[in-house]
Amino acid sequence: MKIGELARRTGLSIDTLRFYEKIGLIDHPARDGAGRRDYGPDMLEWVGFLARLNATGMKQADRIRYAALRRQGDATLAERREMIEAHRQQVVDRIAMLTGSLDFLDAKIETYREMERDHDRHTSSAGAQRRRQA
Repeated sequence: MKIGELARRTGLSIDTLRFYEKIGLIDHPARDGAGRRDYGPDMLEWVGFLARLNATGMKQADRIRYAALRRQGDATLAERREMIEAHRQQVVDRIAMLTGSLDFLDAKIETYREMERDHDRHTSSAGAQRRRQA
């Protein structure tokens, strides 16, 4: 598939795909008779995998390292698994931190709701008292 189709199917821009090629995230594709990039169907899966790693917060340098290991073949299976395991733990830690932050925000929101209720009660009772005094 040509670069435009790969861009359309992955949601990445042509410039991004060329950049990925330049930095080693994706392999240099074969070229057709006119010299245009011609990506194989497996590129969709690879770019999708890279997008998932990116979504999990994996640093670009680590994705580049992973891609380089992948190019080296099965001899790097253990190293790639270890990278994914280590990154998985980082994701788990970040989820725990975000869950704690969400709990904090929920508690803060409830505090504000209570303060608003107290304020509204105070305002309502003060207004009623002023009306009785008038």
